[in-house]
Amino acid sequence: MSERHEHTHRHDHPHDHPHDHAHAPSHGRDHGNAHGHRHSLRHRMAHVLAPHSHETADKVDSALESSARGMRALWVSLAVLGVTALFQAVVVAVSGSVALLGDTVHNTADALTAVPLGIAFVLGRRAATRRFTYGYGRAEDLAGLAIVLTIAASAVFAGWTAIDRLLDPRPVEHVPAVALAAVAGFAGNEWVARYRIRVGRSIGSAALVADGLHARTDGFTSLAVLLGAGGSALGWQPADPIVGLAITAAIALVLRDAAREVFRRVMDAVDPALVDRAERALTEVPGVRGVGELRLRWIGHRLRAEVAVVVDGGATVREAHRIAVDAEHALLHAVPRLTAALVHADPEPAPGESDPHLPLAHHMAA
Repeated sequence: MSERHEHTHRHDHPHDHPHDHAHAPSHGRDHGNAHGHRHSLRHRMAHVLAPHSHETADKVDSALESSARGMRALWVSLAVLGVTALFQAVVVAVSGSVALLGDTVHNTADALTAVPLGIAFVLGRRAATRRFTYGYGRAEDLAGLAIVLTIAASAVFAGWTAIDRLLDPRPVEHVPAVALAAVAGFAGNEWVARYRIRVGRSIGSAALVADGLHARTDGFTSLAVLLGAGGSALGWQPADPIVGLAITAAIALVLRDAAREVFRRVMDAVDPALVDRAERALTEVPGVRGVGELRLRWIGHRLRAEVAVVVDGGATVREAHRIAVDAEHALLHAVPRLTAALVHADPEPAPGESDPHLPLAHHMAA
């Protein structure tokens, strides 16, 4: 007996744990689940640039609330970075510092990334349709690609400007103002980075976390401008463009990490620890005798699961259905940000019985 259960229902029972949900599509049905937690992203860069935790939060956020929090994070950070970049631009105009120019361009680009992310969060609120049956959550992945391209463009511009100044040296004026602008850039970016990363991980948005990492690197590159200002104050003109090149290298590093994370999300990569967690939860469900193929994928900042579980071959349809529902329920509570689970019940094979999936074999051939 191999079956997929298709029906719509809501669980209206209290829970003794901090998950408050109304189920979304599982075994082919729609549940409106509202599980919240923190999604951790892996980065090979030093923890100084991208500190992270593999813990999950028990906090509950609906899809609408998550999007609202993301939008609020975007607009607040846009305002902070906008003011910071404007102040730095004024100093660039009077000082001629290319190191500060590179930092200003990067800050401006970082602020402008709020636009594609904002559009993505707005689209993500739209309900699924018969054409977009999974909804519009993937818009966040497109926004992540736009962010990566923005970071790349700012790196090219900063590098080109620094090289041009090396070939055509010019003195930096108003060095104290340049130093002050550098400190302001660091403070503004670090605040925005912490805010974006915290909210991004809380709602499970890879794009918002990538944007936060972008801001954090901007903060450290702002401090590097101080070195250029110090060298210029001592009369060493190449100091400013050299720092500009160093800033370009730092931008390239964050570009690498951001591109890797966005690429993984687009390719449906998930943290293997989530798969392990799901498998452990399923094996603890009464009636589940084995776990077959298990797949997880991100759609925006929410997860979906597809899994095959092995049940007693002599179980009735109702018994198999109950086990499938229990398996889904266990997954919804065990896996962070999971909102839907499609559970396929397979009968435990009997001696001499042929594989019930044999008629499908020719469809799965490579």
